Parts: sequence; C-alpha cells; structure tokens
Amino acid sequence: MLVHGAAGGIGTATIQLAAALGARVIAVASTPDKQDLARRAGAHETVPAEGFKDAVAELTGGKGVDVVVDPVGGDRFTDSLRSLAPLGRLLVVGFTAGEIPTVKVNRLLLNNIDVRGVGWGAYALPRPGYARAEWDRLWPMLESGALAPPISARRPLEEAGAAVALLEDREVLGRVVVTPR
Repeated sequence: MLVHGAAGGIGTATIQLAAALGARVIAVASTPDKQDLARRAGAHETVPAEGFKDAVAELTGGKGVDVVVDPVGGDRFTDSLRSLAPLGRLLVVGFTAGEIPTVKVNRLLLNNIDVRGVGWGAYALPRPGYARAEWDRLWPMLESGALAPPISARRPLEEAGAAVALLEDREVLGRVVVTPR
C-alpha cells in the first residue's frame, strides 16, 4: 500500500490501520521530519514526494502497489496511477493539494486498475449499524496500541481557528486535538 500525505491525520491513521491488518506500507511525505513521523506511525518504508514513482518502482521490484490512498490529489495523481500493480486500486480521499485531478481512462485499461472515491459519510450514513460495527472492529486495535494517533498540538475550543490555521499552513504532524475545556 502506498500512502500519500503520510504525516497528516488521514495518512497516519491509514498507515497504522494497514500495518495492523498486515499490509506492507510505503509512505510518501514531503520532508524528512514527515517521513520520520510516518515511520514512527508504522510505515515499512518512506519515500519523498518528489520522485516517489521511481522510488516505489524500486521498492516493489517494478511490480507496483496494490492500493494507493491519496488524500492529496494534484500533480501526484498520474504517477500514483503509474505506481499501481495490475488490478490495483487508487482510493481518492481528498485534495489537500488544492487541484482536483482528472483521470485519462486509457490509463485504467493499461493494467486493469480502478479509481475509487472514498466518502465516509456517503457510504456509512445510509447503512444503519455500520459505524458501530466498524468501531467494534477498531476498538481492540486501539486498546492494544496498534492504533495510536500521533498528536502534534492541543488547543482549547476558543482557539479552534488557530488549530485550523495550523492545518492550512501544513505545520501539523499527525493530528490537532481541540478540547471543549
């Protein structure tokens, strides 16, 4: 599994869950500090955002990865498709890069790959009991410490705006927690 935005909240959660479920995780992060956090979160390998496609090809012996989790979008998208193994799947989670990429569908035909949008609410809300069942599956991993979200900052509710600004400025490694008191 290849995880973009590996030092953010979605990235670190994805790394920890994938590793806990037995996946080999390659994390993409833009700085050495962010790569270090991804390793601490459980990534088996880390690669810089610049040139990630070639690094993934080298790490996988040219085979590619089965799954790409992409909360970033932007100009990484096409190289993410190129990083997939035959029958692989790219999961679109968001667009923190700001640009919503387009898919040239001939790329999907080349290796029989899929692009899937991942919208939690659209999937979970119309399925009564789904969220509870997923928490029941996750809770033992949380209790065991296999899932331990890294927290880079805590802010009181009165400073929620400052917490959001940290996200916008890309200063957050892991999560920012806003407390009600």
